[in-house]
Amino acid sequence: MSACKDQDPRIYAIQSRIRVVPNFPKPGIMFQDITTLLLDPKAFKDAIDLFVERYKDKSISVVAGIEARGFIFGPPIALAIGAKFVPLRKPNKLPGKVFKQEYDLEYGSDCLEMHIEAVEAGERALVVDDLIATGGTVSAAMNLLERAGAEVVECACVIEIPELKGKEKLNGKPLYVLVEYR
Repeated sequence: MSACKDQDPRIYAIQSRIRVVPNFPKPGIMFQDITTLLLDPKAFKDAIDLFVERYKDKSISVVAGIEARGFIFGPPIALAIGAKFVPLRKPNKLPGKVFKQEYDLEYGSDCLEMHIEAVEAGERALVVDDLIATGGTVSAAMNLLERAGAEVVECACVIEIPELKGKEKLNGKPLYVLVEYR
């Protein structure tokens, strides 16, 4: 599901604020830079509002944000819908016992961690990040939440790169995006 297909007039402003940086962080990568979106308070608020409008009545109790840009979008969504925010961090950033999940990126590999006690069995969770490309990071986030017993309701990203087929790694879970980069 894509908000850009809904013809919402806010989408154009959001899309126009995302800068594309060629050959970053490696040659051949067209980096989708959301920091320019954050510089426009109205477009940034519109992005948050679109997510809140979608999730406010879905009984979500956990919003899990993927480090680092999921930390930008996740907390305001969580606060607005009355859910807790759970940070999914890079390795060795969380004290205490954690679940770990390794995954592949379009330009390497990485690992996500989550506190074991952050999510209770049966909680309804939303995964939030800025972008889905190959789907490895979002899939790893889903695996962490499901290992803790949560039900992942949906995944939400500001940007999708459909050509990289990341949605296929989500095991049929719905994906909601604001902007598709082609």
